Amino acid sequence: MKGGQSAAFFYIFSLMKKLLIILCLWAVVPFASGQVNGPIKISDNKRFLAQADDTPFFWMADTAWELFHRTTREEADMYLSMRAEQGFNVVHAVALAELDGVNGPNSYGEVPFENFDRMRMNEKYWRYVDEVIDMAAAKGIHVALLPTWGDKLFKDNWGVGPEIFNEKNAYEYGKWIGARYAEKKNLIWVIGGDRNPRKGSKDEQVWTEMAKGIEASANKRNPILRTFHPQPTSPGGSSNWFHKQDWLDFNMHQTGHCPNQPTYRKIQHDYKLNPAKPTIDGEPLYEEHPNCFNAKELGYSVADDIRRIMYWNVFAGAAGQSYGCHAVWQMFTLDRQPINGPLRPWQVSLDLPMANQVKHLKNLMLSRAYFSRIPDWDIVASPQEDDEHFVIATREAKGAYAMVYFPMGDTTELDFSSLKGRKLKAAWFDPRTGVSFPYTGPQLVKGKNSVAPPSSGKGNDWVLIVEKR
Repeated sequence: MKGGQSAAFFYIFSLMKKLLIILCLWAVVPFASGQVNGPIKISDNKRFLAQADDTPFFWMADTAWELFHRTTREEADMYLSMRAEQGFNVVHAVALAELDGVNGPNSYGEVPFENFDRMRMNEKYWRYVDEVIDMAAAKGIHVALLPTWGDKLFKDNWGVGPEIFNEKNAYEYGKWIGARYAEKKNLIWVIGGDRNPRKGSKDEQVWTEMAKGIEASANKRNPILRTFHPQPTSPGGSSNWFHKQDWLDFNMHQTGHCPNQPTYRKIQHDYKLNPAKPTIDGEPLYEEHPNCFNAKELGYSVADDIRRIMYWNVFAGAAGQSYGCHAVWQMFTLDRQPINGPLRPWQVSLDLPMANQVKHLKNLMLSRAYFSRIPDWDIVASPQEDDEHFVIATREAKGAYAMVYFPMGDTTELDFSSLKGRKLKAAWFDPRTGVSFPYTGPQLVKGKNSVAPPSSGKGNDWVLIVEKR
């Protein structure tokens, strides 16, 4: 066998092997279901999310924009089962999808509308959306539901539209879709869809009317939460336009698809705003995404960079974190037109490294007092630049514990004056495996300490957990 043929053979063999593993998981996982404890709500201190019984809800989301548009029932069940097994509790999905979601039929040949101008809906299309939402609920997963992708308001430089929404019909559509799903306990409403309101336009009002339409149909016994999904922007995300709007319950960012951005600064910006609202990075760098959309020169994203962004954001005060995989959001298969060069079919991409590591972040945050956690920018005493070495800390408000994230394992001076107790104990937490082990360095004191993680360099990130002895 020639070299090129041999490489192709082994690549195909590898894909088939991974797909077989996933199919085996699919056969087992659906029996491990867990009903949602919803609807989720804003915590009393307005910084986090809580479940219906007031226990913490750490937002750990996957991005599946085309879930309703490009899957069969069997595929949706397999996808949701595997994501539940991996520890995700939210998935992002769009009712009027990005990839020609108005005129392009779903996997069953159905489109959303019989006649949009008259608000005549195609019941067969929406029945499938109903099924998938219920399927998610049965597996303990909430759906961050976008009523529409933003190109249905304006296409900008990409998107096929059609541009169908204005102030009047946005309200009517919001009212209709809000009524349809008013009883669902696993929904979070996400307005917008990757479009920032244009200066001098009525875009802000259109999105506001859609949000108000959803509220007008809401069941008051089943409270709803609403946010807004923007494009990358500064200094905040949704907060740039809607922070003081009553309908915006929590802020959302899209921090973009470059690996070298100080995303924690955007979370920090929102954390300082008044009134206090939770904030979440709803679209960070995706796994196996072309870095800065330039695969030729910058290559594809790797788990190290994605993990660093996630820990940065949460330690800066975010109420959770979204994840995405470039092949999965678009449900890419070899017979579909690829968007920005996905590397493999979506079914195989479900098992990438970060998809299996995100649960470690969620489990770490839920392992200590949750609602009293705050960011602490003063624990790190070493001078720092906004680069990939940036060390960041979070702690319990009264000093019961602190966590410090070292993205590159650099030796750093830390100041634990804010912690209570004269003697401190510590452990190292490995973000790659979720394993903890005792800290064995010099005794930590309440003042300044020079701390060296177990290893250093790219991919050697660590969390130091410090608390009263």
